[in-house]
Order: sequence, then C-alpha cells, then structure tokens
Amino acid sequence: MLDEKRRDTDYLFLTTRVRALECQLLDRSKMDQMLEATTPEDAARMLSDCGYPELELVTGATVGEMLTRERERVMEDLSQLVPDPAILAVFQIQYDYHNGKVLLKSEATGTQADRLLVETGRIPSETMAAALRGGESMDLPPLLGQALLEARQVLSTTRDPQLGDFTLDRYYFQELWQIAQKTGSSFLEGYVQRSIDTANLRTVVRVLRMGKGGEFLEGILFEGGTMEAGRLIDSVNAGAMLEELYAPTPLAKAAEAGAAAVRGESLTLFEKLCDDTIIDYIKDARFVSFGEAPVIAYLAAKEAEIVAIRIIMTGRLAGLPTDVIRERLREAYV
Repeated sequence: MLDEKRRDTDYLFLTTRVRALECQLLDRSKMDQMLEATTPEDAARMLSDCGYPELELVTGATVGEMLTRERERVMEDLSQLVPDPAILAVFQIQYDYHNGKVLLKSEATGTQADRLLVETGRIPSETMAAALRGGESMDLPPLLGQALLEARQVLSTTRDPQLGDFTLDRYYFQELWQIAQKTGSSFLEGYVQRSIDTANLRTVVRVLRMGKGGEFLEGILFEGGTMEAGRLIDSVNAGAMLEELYAPTPLAKAAEAGAAAVRGESLTLFEKLCDDTIIDYIKDARFVSFGEAPVIAYLAAKEAEIVAIRIIMTGRLAGLPTDVIRERLREAYV
C-alpha cells in the first residue's frame, strides 16, 4: 500500500528541481549535432551543455567512466531529496543484478571482475562479493540473495552462463514488480509493466528467430506484464501472428518490427521501437504538475540519455557512418 504520508505535495520541491534538470537533457537536436561534429572530440565537447565535464582524452574507456560517474551523481543528488527511496531502487536494482552476473561468471571462470562492476546499485559490489565468498546472503535484500544462490547452483549444475543470467533476470523482474507495487504509485507500476512487456516480446522474437516453438518459452517469460505469459505462450503455440496479438497494445509497432525480424530482417529497428515504447509512456509525466511521476520519468529519461551518448560516441570512435549510428538512436524524452 502507498504510505499515507506520501502525497503529491511531498514531491513539490523535487518536481521543481527535476523540471530544471530536464532542461539539460540531451534532445534530438543535440544528438544530431554530435553526429555531425567533425571529430569524436568535438562531439564529446557538446555534452558540456548537458552538464557533462570535458574529457582531456576521448576514448571508449573515458566515455564509459564519464557516463558511470554521471549516473552516480544523479542517484546521489536525488537520493537526498526523494521522499520514497523505493522509487530510486527501481532504477538501481538492475545494477545489483548486473554485478551479480559479473561476480558469478568471474567465480566460475577464475577471472577478475573489477573492471565490469558498477557502483550505482543499492548494494556495494564488495558487499555482494563478500556475501558470495561466505555463502551468506544476510547482508543482501532477500530476493537478491536468493537469486544469487540459485543462479550459482544453476551455473554449477549446467555450466551454462545463459541459464545463470536468466535466473537472475527472473528474480530481477520479480523484485522490480514487488517494489513498484509497494510504492502504491500507479505510474511506477505502469512503467515496470511496460518494461516487462518489452522484455517478454524481445524473448519471444529471439526464440522464434531460433526456429523454436512456444514450448521453448515455458518458464522463461517474466510475470507482471499486461500481457500474461500464459496467454503469450498459448498464442505462439496456436500460430498467432505477433502483429495481431499486439495490435491493440502500445507495443503494436514494435511487434510488427519483431515479426519482420523473425522473417530474417535486422533486429535494429525492433530493439529501437521496444525502447521507444518506454519513452512514449514516461512522456505523459510532462503534463503532471507535481508528484512522483515527473521524478520517475526524469530517471528513466536520464538512463535513456546515457544509452544514447554511449551509442553516439561508440559509433563515432569506431568510424561508423552517421546514418548507421542514427538508426540505432532511440526517441528522445525532450
């Protein structure tokens, strides 16, 4: 249930802060300027208008470090102001589960994990590593601890990293949905449901591209979305077309592109349209005067901005044609 103390007016100051921060977000015009810049260094300098520091040396590593620091800064900034920490947790737990995957694979292969770990989750990576070394999960959130122990067992039994990742993904979406429900925020619940729906559609498209049937989907779809996993499996088993199944949903265009990908076309447009449906959802928050919705939308938009910068800069540094990079860019929030 939503804490009775959490009123929209509790977010009045934070909403004002977020509206000011939105003015610095990377819009489509700035993305195009970065794409058309003479050099990657010129493209990176344009990020200063969005509050990013100028880099002395522009490489894939320095850009990655800059984006990691920016994500940490945003989380730290908002954590001082947000009335309900669970809202931040929805955007942090993906990094907990990411670190879990990295640590388990490192353990299985005997390799170092340090450079792949990130510190923007709820739990410091060292705390998680210590819990795994000791075989204890008391210092971790219950579902995360359970997920790590189960994924470790799956890896030990099957030696299949993909199955270990799936185990963690299943717990990730389960915990994500539980957190959203506990906040009582219908906007946050809708955001998480849209995220689960896109994850399930991606899974279906990949399974069908592999030539597998609906039986292969048993147990690998996530619960909590607006499209029930059982209905999705039954529809695939019955030979239903993805375009028809998703026609009345916000994922209609993505499903059309997914069906084309199943027939052998590129996944690029499909992946873009899946992510665009998330941006389409959070755009409704621009019309909310104050409350948790603008904060949630800003956090999602900031994450999308970081992804966009990574796509642009990685492409520029690799010397990819502008049009190739542009077709990979998602819709901008602003």
